[in-house]
Amino acid sequence: MNKNETAPPVRVIARLDIKGPNVIKGIRLEGLRIVGKPGAMARRYYEQGVDEIIYMDTVASLYGRNQILDIVEEAGRDIFVPMTVGGGIRSIDNITAALRRGADKVAINTAALKRPEFLSEAARVFGSQCIVVSIEAKKWRSDYWEAYYDNGRERSGLDAIKWAMQAESLGAGEILLTSVDAEGTKKGFDLDLYEQVRSQVRIPVIAAGGGGTSGHVAELLDRSQADAVCCASLFHYDISDVTSLKRSIAAAGHRVRPS
Repeated sequence: MNKNETAPPVRVIARLDIKGPNVIKGIRLEGLRIVGKPGAMARRYYEQGVDEIIYMDTVASLYGRNQILDIVEEAGRDIFVPMTVGGGIRSIDNITAALRRGADKVAINTAALKRPEFLSEAARVFGSQCIVVSIEAKKWRSDYWEAYYDNGRERSGLDAIKWAMQAESLGAGEILLTSVDAEGTKKGFDLDLYEQVRSQVRIPVIAAGGGGTSGHVAELLDRSQADAVCCASLFHYDISDVTSLKRSIAAAGHRVRPS
């Protein structure tokens, strides 16, 4: 029996962090290593039944440019699931370019923290459903997480939970929430973080950072009621494939889309 028959199915999302022509992976957004090529990895996850793919240019904000649109455009020719592009999205023109090259949504972090009204401007032009606010949260106390930017390099000074609430009020249609502390560790999700954010906003929350087993994902969904789970290490290192993860989520009593 599913725990909530009326809730939308949990979305299973693959995250591809891009640096140049490669997919990279690190621990706590540091110590990045090459794990594969984006085209081959995206196609594999698509064939396994992934619901969405998120492409993140890990150095775009640092260098003031976005270099992954060619990758997204190529993927869009034969991968037919929603694709989100993040990294270096800082203007209406950047969003237009991403959408024209095949993205369905854009993820915005640095530009939104530096100029929050950018979220409202983008939502007015493209619709909230297109605008994902990416929040990289680092825990400092038992009840306080700070929002970071530039791929976890810089502190914003903002409470991540309050920032999530503000982003929703400004027009964001979805939150991609990454725990900097758990990211890449494969030791489980920061359940308190996702539970608190999920309880404070009405828009969908995508949980990312820490998944190392299908049990971690089930625990996350039980505790936080996250709308989607975004996995990287779990898939990149063949700990689980998308199909097996969906079966595990369903066995734990949560609805999923068929693979």
